[in-house]
Amino acid sequence: MEETTTTQPNFAFEIAHQESYSRGELLLRTFFGFFYIMIPHFFVLFFMSIAAGILHFIAWWAVLFTGKYPKNFFEFQLSLFRWMTRLNARILNLTDGYPAFGTSAVDNRIVLDIAYPEKLSRGLLIIRLFFAGLYVGIPHFFCLFFRLIACYFIVFIAWWAVLITGKYPAGMHSFVVGTLRWAMRVTSYLYFMTDEYPPFSSK
Repeated sequence: MEETTTTQPNFAFEIAHQESYSRGELLLRTFFGFFYIMIPHFFVLFFMSIAAGILHFIAWWAVLFTGKYPKNFFEFQLSLFRWMTRLNARILNLTDGYPAFGTSAVDNRIVLDIAYPEKLSRGLLIIRLFFAGLYVGIPHFFCLFFRLIACYFIVFIAWWAVLITGKYPAGMHSFVVGTLRWAMRVTSYLYFMTDEYPPFSSK
């Protein structure tokens, strides 16, 4: 189950594996995380996502006419993805600590970088609009569906491992992070933040 990260010049995604985890934080997130993590973050992210959707629509037309994704729009989308990754990392108990609010927040346990593309293909933009469901959605979502099922059981088992030993098994951690990495590659492609087709890989 052990997975390792390979170097990719245009994409980086990592959630640090800790040597030890807090049992107290684990129990606090489990029983009260909905109130002090999910509600405040999802409330803000709901409105941020509306803004992101509007920018996504405008950016599509910008790419169509200019071949460029407006850089400030790109940075906003990326910062929102980082925020969601910080949140997912805590909800899935992949790392301790409270997820920071804001699009400019920094988390030294989370790495998510997508290189800004100087030029994007207009033709590929049109293809994604009409056929992404066929050549991206079906094959990738089929694979991710089964990985997500596996993640469900792994997160459950890892919860007990952390509670009893204070450690998150490295192989399990790597598998869950790899699944999130795969999903983020697909998301960035569907959001036309890159023209590079997402590989069928979690590394």
